[in-house]
Amino acid sequence: MPACRNRSTVREAQWIDTPAGLDDWLAQLSTDAPSVGIDTEFVRESTFYPRLALLQIAVDDAIALIDPLAFDARALRVWLEAAPRICVLHSASEDIEVLRDLLPRGLPQLFDTQIAAAFAGLGAGVGYQRLVSDLLAVELPKDATRSDWMRRPLSQQQHTYAVQDVLHLHALREMLENKLHARGYVGWFMEDCVRLLRRADAPADAQPQRSFRAAAHWPDSSLARLRALLLWRDAAARRWDVPRAWLLRDEHCADLALDPPANLTTLEARTRGQRALRQPVRAELWEHLQQPIEAAFIEATQRPDDFLKGNAKRAFDAMREYIDREAVRLDLPASLLCPRRGLERYIAAHDWPAELAGWRQGLLQTQLAPLLP
Repeated sequence: MPACRNRSTVREAQWIDTPAGLDDWLAQLSTDAPSVGIDTEFVRESTFYPRLALLQIAVDDAIALIDPLAFDARALRVWLEAAPRICVLHSASEDIEVLRDLLPRGLPQLFDTQIAAAFAGLGAGVGYQRLVSDLLAVELPKDATRSDWMRRPLSQQQHTYAVQDVLHLHALREMLENKLHARGYVGWFMEDCVRLLRRADAPADAQPQRSFRAAAHWPDSSLARLRALLLWRDAAARRWDVPRAWLLRDEHCADLALDPPANLTTLEARTRGQRALRQPVRAELWEHLQQPIEAAFIEATQRPDDFLKGNAKRAFDAMREYIDREAVRLDLPASLLCPRRGLERYIAAHDWPAELAGWRQGLLQTQLAPLLP
């Protein structure tokens, strides 16, 4: 770890709020720039879909703060897709979602510095501020994290914060890439970045009730009704662009599935206070609750993963012990090597889960399969 600690210097960034301004800035960039640092600021407290409030771009020594509230930055899409540029982001999952409208085909290529840090032996889930501090000996202010990014003009504090979030991405990438090469984990890292990009294109979970462990021993019909209700909530939240919990909280879904209301008045009483469940939406919910649950739907409904008892618990413990030993041997976080949820689903289904495909399957399946209950 570097011995010194310095405050990061503030670099000038160009504020861009017109198509012509973006065209001019892009024209000044090197046509063969191999990588671009990207960060976003967004809000989603009152919506289902995140709303992009600011786009920060770093190419070589040039930094731009692009205002997506003022214009459509489609010229950036053309520039990004004109060459196989590496997009450097930190903890990119939410940024990928936010950028979907701008980049409907996704990022050309991803280098996620948080994933790279895990493969570099620096720990799982390391934040950008800590990573910059540990690798670059730079202390970053985080004062503007929760500020209003939809406000215009940005404050000087916001401007500084936004610049810092992309200023160090290229230096981090260079240092982390060297560590990955030295440790021999480049291939695994690249595979995980590709998996993250593909996950953004995955359809909504068709079995959302699996996360309701309290429902593991419900009657089949009640569990299927819960599944149907959760699928309705997800579709309605997308259609009305509101948070799921503004329609129905999880406890409401469980309550209505176990004990369906007898009439609309009872439904209104039991869901009072839900800010997005206004009359038209509540009427739609009432109609949904009146629909019979078909036998095929009940048969296809999977039970929650509440199975870690008896032989299953012993199998989980044995597998976890092996994974922990492998993590020490490989000097990788155990949670990176095999996330708990993936292991639980393997034990439940006796079928290797999709989230553990690729290098994890080649490394672990042969050793874990004999431990299945």
